[in-house]
Amino acid sequence: MIIYKDIITGDEMFSDIYKIKESENGMMLEVEGKMITRAEGDIDDALIGGNASAEVADEGCDSTSVSGVDIVLNHKLQETSYDKKSYTAYIKDYMKAVKAKLQESAPNRVDPFMANAPAEVKKILGNIKNFQFFTGESMNPDGMIGLLDFREDGVTPYMIFFKDGLEIEKC
Repeated sequence: MIIYKDIITGDEMFSDIYKIKESENGMMLEVEGKMITRAEGDIDDALIGGNASAEVADEGCDSTSVSGVDIVLNHKLQETSYDKKSYTAYIKDYMKAVKAKLQESAPNRVDPFMANAPAEVKKILGNIKNFQFFTGESMNPDGMIGLLDFREDGVTPYMIFFKDGLEIEKC
């Protein structure tokens, strides 16, 4: 399994269990998810050696269900919010941080990143009203923001991430 982590915070953003597509210019990774509902708090007594009595009714325990996009739920991404102005301010600082990290780890990626990033940011800003914004589990404001949108069918969620802002960890 491959886990994609934010190079700034080290937060898990997604893994290779999803369908991942690279953008034409190689700047972005598009990760397709699914809407899911999962039960939480359900404990099966048989798993812990329990044996239900035939004489006394089981009170059980409260269980809840959580619905959302599997990428967000599985990797504990935290929703945050931005408008055009605040996202522009964030992305400028983020680009500087990614550039600094690339200069340390992959100097050959600095020029392509700096050349193609403005076009990607322009696309994002042009479509900003459609996105939901998610940060990693640590909620570090300097880290990567994953952008969630839905395909034309209105049902299939996908997230986009800056490829150069991710490090790959093999498990």
